[in-house]
Amino acid sequence: MRQHEDEQQQLNPLLPGYSFNIYLVAGTTPIIENGPLDFFIDRKNGMSGYIINMTVKGRGKVFDGNDAFFCNPGDLLLFPPGVSHFYGRAPDSPDWYHRWVYFRPRAYWSHWLDWTNQVKKVGRLTLPDNALFTEFEELFQQIEQTYKEGRRSSEELAINLLERLLIRCFEETPEHRTTPIDDRIEQACQFLSRNLAEDVNLVEIARHVCLSPSRLAHLFREQLGVSIVRWREDQRMILAKHLLQSTCSPIAKIASLVGYDDQMYFSRVFRKRVGTSPTDFRKRSEAPPAFCEVPSNIGIVPAILGEAQSAKKSLE
Repeated sequence: MRQHEDEQQQLNPLLPGYSFNIYLVAGTTPIIENGPLDFFIDRKNGMSGYIINMTVKGRGKVFDGNDAFFCNPGDLLLFPPGVSHFYGRAPDSPDWYHRWVYFRPRAYWSHWLDWTNQVKKVGRLTLPDNALFTEFEELFQQIEQTYKEGRRSSEELAINLLERLLIRCFEETPEHRTTPIDDRIEQACQFLSRNLAEDVNLVEIARHVCLSPSRLAHLFREQLGVSIVRWREDQRMILAKHLLQSTCSPIAKIASLVGYDDQMYFSRVFRKRVGTSPTDFRKRSEAPPAFCEVPSNIGIVPAILGEAQSAKKSLE
């Protein structure tokens, strides 16, 4: 049975007519053969936000004809805005259960949303083992539970968990799976992050991790693919983008917090690396700022070390 969305408004996101006019909605769709949800979702023009889903039981079918493919437990799909949706229970499966999150992304998430394995612009990712399946399903569960708690901070907390999910998806794509970072390079990254606003030099970093400056520089580039100077600048830009999007603190203050005493120089570097000025970047951010001032515990870059391994690509 195929069912098209109509203009009727109702409150159940599992049924046609739900507007999805919100920053984040999460749920689980339990499709059973001949049950009330056993129909194909058919959105020719897609949606205004993203949907990420993960099959946890049974088998689903996406698209028809030569583009058709199936999703099994451990398969994740990412539907970007404006991309056609056509999916439902596979005819040869008695059921299809999938967890999902609809969301409108924050500006600095763009790199994590660029999945290279795609069919008709729908991203695909298969988790290779049961440990990852459990980890990812728990993340989906936490997002759904947090979103449905209805507390004042529920949406922000759910968005925080979603950010973690997207980073983990990015890390587990085949092209980004990497060997563990050398402990000394990890310590160097942490030292730089803790002192992001300071102009610590190579000698100081090398002394901190008990390596010679030349050995540190060589090992850092070998493991992360970029120089220490470039990596630090990447992290400064990542943090600057986060603060511009999440606070209304003055740009001069943000520049200082990420290591630039000269606001004009910061703006030039930001424009060169991000492609727009800090002011325009802030204006284009979709979500309203979460804070009027920078939180006192902002401390270091709000990214896990896993992002360090991909920092050389994060702003390209």
